[in-house]
Amino acid sequence: MNEFLLTNKNTISFSVEILAAVTGLLLLKKYELKAAKFFIYFLVYLTICDFVGNYVIYVKDGGIFSFLKDTVLSQNYWWSTLFWKIGAIMFFVFYYLKILKTTIFKRILKISGFSFFLFSISYIILNWGDYFVMFFPAISVFGAFIVFLCTVFYFIEVLKSDKIFTFYKSLNFYISFAVFIWWLIITPLVFYDVYMSRFDWDFIILRWQIYLIANITMYLTFTFALIWCKPEND
Repeated sequence: MNEFLLTNKNTISFSVEILAAVTGLLLLKKYELKAAKFFIYFLVYLTICDFVGNYVIYVKDGGIFSFLKDTVLSQNYWWSTLFWKIGAIMFFVFYYLKILKTTIFKRILKISGFSFFLFSISYIILNWGDYFVMFFPAISVFGAFIVFLCTVFYFIEVLKSDKIFTFYKSLNFYISFAVFIWWLIITPLVFYDVYMSRFDWDFIILRWQIYLIANITMYLTFTFALIWCKPEND
């Protein structure tokens, strides 16, 4: 089982990601007048960026990008940090500013998002040498805080409104629930990444399994929600 996951984890994760993106594109007309269309674009963005990030596969064993071997671009830490750990967080700030109604929540989110962006860029500049060889726990944790802020603000608004009676029909509810659970599960792992350098294969395999299950659950939730939910007023 572990060998199967090791061999196919990227394919499985990428497949459910493509499924969510394609489902969104097929249903784009359904959501084209709502903020949800931006989320569909985001799913496409993630799929494209993950595809590009797989260039590292062709760096090894004489692949077409073998000329990158022994350079700072031989690993994709820099790319993942840029498109996911920073780019995805900034998207969620943008998206929740679109769907939140409470002025104070939006103001806090704007300040927090701007602070996160400045912090991330400054941290990368100050740790430029490590940018290409590792992920930055500080950026990951700050990013998780922003996501929790977005989703908690949304949940509070739902609880205080009539939407509480029809939340199970809301695409934004499923998005918020899925990303909240994903970051809640994945964020603690950044503190244990030190084990990766110690070749603790029990931890490495467990880490792969957690990421795979979390990714499958999140993207299948997105796919289900896009199909099941009806467009709602933003």
